[in-house]
Amino acid sequence: MATLNPPPAAQALPKNDPRVRRILTIMSTHGKRRDSLIQVLHAVQELFGYLPKPIIELVAKELRIPASQVYGVVTFYHFFTLKPRGEHSCVVCTGTACYVKGANNLIEELEKGFGIKPGEVTKDNKLGIQTARCIGSCGLAPAVVYDGEVIPRVKPGEIVAKVQERLGAEL
Repeated sequence: MATLNPPPAAQALPKNDPRVRRILTIMSTHGKRRDSLIQVLHAVQELFGYLPKPIIELVAKELRIPASQVYGVVTFYHFFTLKPRGEHSCVVCTGTACYVKGANNLIEELEKGFGIKPGEVTKDNKLGIQTARCIGSCGLAPAVVYDGEVIPRVKPGEIVAKVQERLGAEL
């Protein structure tokens, strides 16, 4: 009997994830003030494509706000989502370094290969494609984050095959 992996939202995030470091930096930039909660949540959602539970708990702890209050804000505003968009998430970094090194070409290839645009999910709900302004991995540009794993120095001709390979490994 095969064991199933928990959905991405239920998995713990790797401690060395550059997006986590980026969120910590953003909170520090705001002085870890409580009134920066919405700005921080926007940054988290931009980096992850949704608001993972471990990151919400990290934000609550760092900003010294009860997690219930953070969840209250998240569920009040329709912009925020607690679920990944699609069973698998492919986030293309569009920060300056990634943009200069061809992030738009990666997006075009993904659109052609899967028939969806950023912010959309395949009909079978297997793959969601998003963009992020910066994932904090400029030295790895252009970078893509697939289910929380940073894929460095991706070439446009390789991206569809890399994503299909990862999708195929699940089936």
